[in-house]
Formats: sequence, C-alpha cells, structure tokens
Amino acid sequence: MKYIGAHVSAAGGVENAPIRAHKIGATAFAFFTKNQRQWQAKPLTEHSIEQFKRNCETYGYQPHQILPHDSYLINLGHPNPEKRQKSLDAFIDELQRCEQLGLTLLNFHPGSHLREISEAQCLQFIAESINTALDQTQSVTAVIENTAGQGSNLGYQHEQLAYLIDKVEDKTRIGVCIDTCHAYAAGYDLKNDYQGVFKNFSDVVGFQYLKGMHLNDSKAVLGQKLDRHHSLGEGEIGWTCFKQLMADPRIDNIPMTLETIDMSIWPEEIQQLKNFIPPLLK
Repeated sequence: MKYIGAHVSAAGGVENAPIRAHKIGATAFAFFTKNQRQWQAKPLTEHSIEQFKRNCETYGYQPHQILPHDSYLINLGHPNPEKRQKSLDAFIDELQRCEQLGLTLLNFHPGSHLREISEAQCLQFIAESINTALDQTQSVTAVIENTAGQGSNLGYQHEQLAYLIDKVEDKTRIGVCIDTCHAYAAGYDLKNDYQGVFKNFSDVVGFQYLKGMHLNDSKAVLGQKLDRHHSLGEGEIGWTCFKQLMADPRIDNIPMTLETIDMSIWPEEIQQLKNFIPPLLK
C-alpha cells in the first residue's frame, strides 16, 4: 500500500491537520505539532488532542500514515553543551507531544557541527542525544531525515545515517526518512541510477529502517549540496524517479509526503503519484 500526502498546516490547532490533508486527497500527511521556529509552545490542550484523534479516525488516518516533523531550531549535535541540552529538552517535548496525540513517528534533522567540532564528534553527540530522548519517552520512533549536506549539516550520507542507527541502543525506535531532493543534492543520482542508489541504501542502512519519505524535486543540480525544493517533474530529478518509487514494492506502508514549493497544485501532484501506482500496490 502506498500512502501519499503532503506536509500540511496545523494553523489554528493540530486538530486541523487531518482535515486539511483530507481536502487535498492525501492518504498520508506531515505537520508540526508546535511552531517550528520557536523554542517555547503552549502544551497541547485536551480538546485539541481529542479532536485530532477524532479527525484522524473520521478521515481514516492511522499512526503509521502520519509523520510529524520537529522544530527547525533543534540541533542534537550542537558543539555547545548548554545549547545541545536546550535542543535535547525540546526534542523530548516533541516526542511527548507525539505520544499525547497517539502517534508513533517523529521526523527530525540530525544536527550540525557548525564547523566548531569534527563530524565524528558531532555524530557522537547526536547519537547520545537520541539515546537520552528515547530513554525518557516510550512509544515514538525517532526518524532521522537525510540532509542535502548544506552548510555543516550531517546526515547527507547513508554511512552517517547507518552510524547513528548503530549507536542507538533501542533499534526498535529508530528509523530514517529519505528526502528525494536532499538525496539528489547530496550526490545520490536518483534520476539516472535509481536502482544503484537504493541498492546502496539497502546495503548500508537497510530498508527495515525506512519509516517515511519526502517527495520533492530539486532546484539544485546533482551533488550541489543545496536544499532547494521544486515541484515534481519541474526540477533536476524529473518524473522518472517518482514513477519508479510508486512501483517499488520495497517502499510500501510508510508516509510519503510532499514538501514541494507550490501548495496550490498538491492535489494534482498527489493524484499523479497515485496514478503511477501499479494495481497490485494500491
């Protein structure tokens, strides 16, 4: 089964996210459980929690079809101990919000060394932060998103994702989300070598850890290491990769969400992706 959707707004309350997803024909969705550009947020109200769960039930969204995203401010590999702790506290709060909403996944960017420490040290800090966060929560899987490798962001190589998974103590609560734009910008040629890229992913990371995908075309050229999303078929990747994704039986039963630049055409993009799905995988 292919679950296709988009990262929808939670403006006015998280309970509105499933309603907005339904309106665009989505069978999966992503959203922020709080303002992604602020450290502090009011606790979720019982009303919002109840309505979110009710709306998910009404429109047929199960937890495995929903991939919330944490705050952009969080850096679990921050070189400064106090700022790293601030990020860790915020990350734990995000996991707890997912628990309250009955969700089982939380997508996050791994972290950045800010050119102040080595990549190895930063990866170690990220792994330590993930372990601490999982120890203090119960039911949510931490889903590492690959990055484009822009700036000092880590997680742009399959080997870096595999390193973090290896260092996480509870393997049942760790996974990855592959963003197609980020992968292409990082140097993985999804346009011309789809099978080779995913063979490498399978060998290095393993499909058992693939918990979600972000479906985005790329304004950046291959290996440019710039995070610039584009509408499907209008960027450097083109439609062929997305046709292959929809026909790939290894990539089933996970939320696959758009973060493309023109929200007004999300319903058309979602429908086009659905049209690519072979009958046996629908």
